[in-house]
Amino acid sequence: MAEVATSEKTLRGGEFLVRDTRPEEIFIPEEFNEEQRMIRDMVRDFVEGHVFPNIEKLEKQEDNIAVTFLDTIAELGLLGTHMPEEYGGMALDTNTNTLICDAMGPSGAFTVSYAAHTGIGMLPILYFGTDQQKETFLPRLINGELKAAYCLTEPGSGSDALAAKTRADLTEDGKHYVLNGQKMWISNAGFADLFIVFAQIDGDKFTGFIVPRDTEGLSLGAEEAKLGIKGSSTRQVFFEDAKIPADNVLGEIGKGHLIAFNTLNVGRFKLNALCNGGAKECITRSVNYANERHQFKQPIANFGAIKYKLGEQAIRVFASESSLYRTSQLMQDWNENLKKEGVGFGEAKLQAAEEYAIECALLKVIGSEALDYVVDENLQIHGGMGYSEEGTAARAYRDSRINRIYEGTNEINRLLSVDMFFRRGMAGSFDMVGPAWAVQKELASMPSMEQPEGPYGQEVKAVSEFKKILLMVAGAAGKMQMEGKLNLKAEQEIVMNLANILIDVFQTESTLLRVQKLATMDDKPQAQEVYDAILKVLMHDATARINKEASDAVASFAEGDLLRTFLMGIKRFTKYPPVNVMKERRKVAEALITANQYAF
Repeated sequence: MAEVATSEKTLRGGEFLVRDTRPEEIFIPEEFNEEQRMIRDMVRDFVEGHVFPNIEKLEKQEDNIAVTFLDTIAELGLLGTHMPEEYGGMALDTNTNTLICDAMGPSGAFTVSYAAHTGIGMLPILYFGTDQQKETFLPRLINGELKAAYCLTEPGSGSDALAAKTRADLTEDGKHYVLNGQKMWISNAGFADLFIVFAQIDGDKFTGFIVPRDTEGLSLGAEEAKLGIKGSSTRQVFFEDAKIPADNVLGEIGKGHLIAFNTLNVGRFKLNALCNGGAKECITRSVNYANERHQFKQPIANFGAIKYKLGEQAIRVFASESSLYRTSQLMQDWNENLKKEGVGFGEAKLQAAEEYAIECALLKVIGSEALDYVVDENLQIHGGMGYSEEGTAARAYRDSRINRIYEGTNEINRLLSVDMFFRRGMAGSFDMVGPAWAVQKELASMPSMEQPEGPYGQEVKAVSEFKKILLMVAGAAGKMQMEGKLNLKAEQEIVMNLANILIDVFQTESTLLRVQKLATMDDKPQAQEVYDAILKVLMHDATARINKEASDAVASFAEGDLLRTFLMGIKRFTKYPPVNVMKERRKVAEALITANQYAF
């Protein structure tokens, strides 16, 4: 296990852009201990023994099978691994809980039921519930007696959640609130016993409530006919003079946004883990089919076009996974530091997730888009069989698409990540101004002829210079906004450019640190040259993407000599040497083909 860092060593959220990290400071999945691997295997046994054999039944929501699955994992203790022991939970560390989500990832639409119950259904009560609310509901949610749902979205409010119209009005005696309104796209609604509901008290105080299913005036719409995740229950929830006790207010009146946004931080983080797990299973199925399917008297896995697809699938997922466990360790460190200072269990978890809200937003985008690439290429490798509902490729393709929409669309998460980075830098959470000025000074000086040293010197230098590009472009855009020459709220394309660079910086550095750490380990799934190949291809491709994103951004707000100066800077900071990506990507593909599965 990685050593727990002190509060002085632990990176603040977003600080990765302006502060270096050493390989020994991060956690990588190859470090899981025996106990953690046993927990992972238990989850895998559940998925392979219960979900896979019943996937068609799940798809049709027959026999209320999602509830049966939840009851089964409740018996295994898996509904409360992230909950305090005093309520019947296991209080496992962040890395272990991340691994559990990762292992649960291949369970198709059941991931939605699982995540909705254990995440957005339970966490609001842990984070914001009174002692009485926790004692009343958490033990029963942990043991599976109660199933939870989360009611935020409405027909007129999706990304703009605070525009909700559902009302909550206090009765004259002050003992109850009366809810009126409509929620939609509510996961688990068909079987949930408990709803976390957001409504406007007096029409303007956005507030959370705990609403039991048997509340008079609560009713459900029909199951939605969805593109994918058909095995998950998704219904509208209606409130018509639904009367609930005033004691069921969750958190402070008018502070419901704190519940919604902080719960979503964890949801985005867990979504990456679930996407990674699903993607790894999908890659295994791609490899299996490529090895089995013969054309022109040989397995299609022998063909370069297929090797490209297999290798690229693995590279994207490896980078996503590296970013996930790096963040998991940061959250675990932050959580442990807070607990040492006397902060309570739930509050420490809440603050850790809030601290790394930038990373969580990035991870949501990274994981969902990596999975989308994998399921698309998996279907393509399967050819006509991939388009048939007889196999698994078509369902995976359909199921994946929702991940770029819920927990905040990927567009919203891109905008949020850049906005939070600017806000935190300006608020002094970390020093952004100093490094940005240093980049400006460097641009005005002669380029250094010094060559990088060490086995990963080129990669270390490249990541450092990727960061300089982002600081240069973001600093220039921020300066022009302060001067009134640019409105980033209106010119969202520039913010998207910055977000895409931020994503590549985060992924390349996380992958570099993992590969560097693997180089010091003897016990690892593949030869080091395969990990080096993953890193080289990722760095090569990221260099080209960053060059384009940065060039597009500066050309959107600069011209003349200023634009030429920026473009020279971009060229100066994208000097990673050319890579024979065909050769390196094939190394990755051949490791998969030999293992006949995802092999990292």
